[in-house]
Order: sequence, then structure tokens, then C-alpha cells
Amino acid sequence: MQQLLNGLFVGSIYALFAIGFTLVFGILDRLNLAHPSVFAASAFIGIELVEVAGLPWWAALPAVAVVGGVLGLVVERVAFRPLKGRADAHFAGLISSIALGGMIIALLQWRYGPDTRRFPAGTFPDGQLELLGARFTILQAAILVISVVLMVALAWLVARSRLGRAMRAVAENPTAARVLGVDVDRVTATTFAISAALGAVAGALFAMNVNSAQLGMGSAIELKGLAVIIVGGMGSLPGALVGGLLLGVAEVLAVQYIGSSWRDLVAFALLFGLLILRPQGIFGSRRLREV
Repeated sequence: MQQLLNGLFVGSIYALFAIGFTLVFGILDRLNLAHPSVFAASAFIGIELVEVAGLPWWAALPAVAVVGGVLGLVVERVAFRPLKGRADAHFAGLISSIALGGMIIALLQWRYGPDTRRFPAGTFPDGQLELLGARFTILQAAILVISVVLMVALAWLVARSRLGRAMRAVAENPTAARVLGVDVDRVTATTFAISAALGAVAGALFAMNVNSAQLGMGSAIELKGLAVIIVGGMGSLPGALVGGLLLGVAEVLAVQYIGSSWRDLVAFALLFGLLILRPQGIFGSRRLREV
């Protein structure tokens, strides 16, 4: 039970990161590879808000989300919008987002240096809770609750709100949505902002969970995020949630029962096996190819 809970704590962060990834892909059919850089930037910004501005950790999260949303708007405006009229807009956007992500990491290194940064001592509460014999910290419980609340809020937004209906219309057919009066550019920018805000919160929560921020932390989670959205089903928000939780639990169990050096091997082998059994992903559907 202890390891299952630990896996859920880590997996909820993976799921939040992957949901931000898949939101842009599922609605706009674009793969934003600057997303891991926003993840890393938010961790450093969160530490600075606590260390310099004196904010408590829970108050730093909304500020990090706002900064992430602004970065998402910048990514959309700089890396994707100028290329939308090109025949190879998908591939060109992929390359330009990689370049912009590299620029963000370079700016982080200029601002904070190459060393690992940590939250100040006493930032987080020391108390522990117990559930069915498993012990966990108040911070871990808060991370899980915050992640779940954000994912539920996003699901409601996409399914029930006016913006969500516009998002689904753009995902179905951007041209028809524009004819029906949907401001496609506004929906696109808003989608990038929400996606980046979720990635930013995930980055801050991850840094809080391990109490460290490194320049390469986004790259380390990038492959896991891509694996999660593929296993869950490309463009599926529930799939990203389930895939992230599965990956987190698999990693923790591998470390506990086999060894830390086997963590990634076991986790990715499990995901690979799921893809063999269900190539379209857990919540994906088969598509017929027209010729």
C-alpha cells in the first residue's frame, strides 16, 4: 500500500504534465516540444518566488501557473502562429518549438546558473498522515489533491464550458469552426496558455516533491510524457491521466522490488507491452486510412 501511494503521488505529476502535452495535440494537432522547458522554468521560478518574494509554497503555485500561461502564449505566438499557413506547418512547428525550448533553457542558465536549486529550509510542513498503514507527508497529499482538482477542472472545462465547445469544434474542423463564428486564433492561444499553465504547475509540484530543480529536468520527463500520451491514446485526456498514474506506480514498484537502475526499463517495458496489446492506446480508437 505504501508503494502504491508513492506511485500515485509521482504519477499524478506525470499525468498533469502529459495532460498539458495532449491538450495541444488533441485539439490543435500540434506537438509542442517547448512544453518541457516551461516545466523546468516553472520549477526555478517557484523556488525564487518562495526564496526571494517570501511567498508560502501554496501561494507560489497560482503565480507559477500565470507565468506558465504567459509562456504558453509566447510559444504559440512565436513558434507556431507564424508557420500556420505553411504546407509543412506540423513539422515546422515541431522544429521551431524545440528551438524556442532551447532558448528558454539558455535563459534559465543565464539567470540561475547550472547548479541544482532547492527550496529554503522550512518551506514545507513537517507533519505526516497515515492511510491503511501507509504513511505520507502533508505535501504529498497536497500534490495529489492539487493535481486531481486541476485535471477534473480541465475535464469540466473541455466538456461543459463555452470555451470547451469551441475547443472541440476547432479539434473537429478548424475551417468549419471559423465559418460558424469561432475565433480560431483565440481558441488556439487559449489552449496553449492552459496547456502551459498545467505544465508549469506540474513542474513546480515535481520540484516540491523532490526538493530540487535542474536545467535538464524537463528533458528527463519529456520522453515519459510522450510515452504516456501514446499509451493513453493520442489526444485523449482520460488516457493521459491513466497513463501517467500507471507510469508512476510502475516506477515506484520497480525501485522497491528490483532496484533504482531498473526503474525506467521496467516502466517503459510495461508501456511497450500495453501498446503491443492495444496499439491505439488505452482510450484511443482505431482509424481507417483512406486512399
